[in-house]
Amino acid sequence: MFPADLIEDASRLVADLRARGLRLAAAESCTGGLIVGALTEIPGASDVVERGFVTYSNAAKIGMLGLDLELITRHGAVSAEVACAMAAGALRSAAADVAVAVTGVAGPGGGTLAKPVGLVHFALARSGAEPRHRERRFGDIGRGPVRLAAVREAFALIADELAS
Repeated sequence: MFPADLIEDASRLVADLRARGLRLAAAESCTGGLIVGALTEIPGASDVVERGFVTYSNAAKIGMLGLDLELITRHGAVSAEVACAMAAGALRSAAADVAVAVTGVAGPGGGTLAKPVGLVHFALARSGAEPRHRERRFGDIGRGPVRLAAVREAFALIADELAS
């Protein structure tokens, strides 16, 4: 279902999370559950994947993660501020130690000059720390490729956090 390199990355992440005794939650918008989907391709992922929130709509971001409508209105759903709030909300709403969040413009439409197709914001939250943000501009490479690139980047963000 997923490319082999993504499954290899997911397998390493599951092993690293398990070795550290950590549980993960994901808050996904443009990836629509692909992060948790790829992780749960790995046997035994239930040891480390606590839950996933597919918060594609603003109403879901508000209802499931506790985001403030004013924050979304002020910065837009695709923003550093919303990504960080999504990660913090997932951490708060789950029995997890680490939460990753993704929000972006996968295309083919929906982009603007300020927020073009391929723009994706990522955030990672851990208890007792401010969420970390990362922005990537993958370009207008196609909806599927943007979404898979976002999963890879989310995995890299988690791996970087575990290595620090």
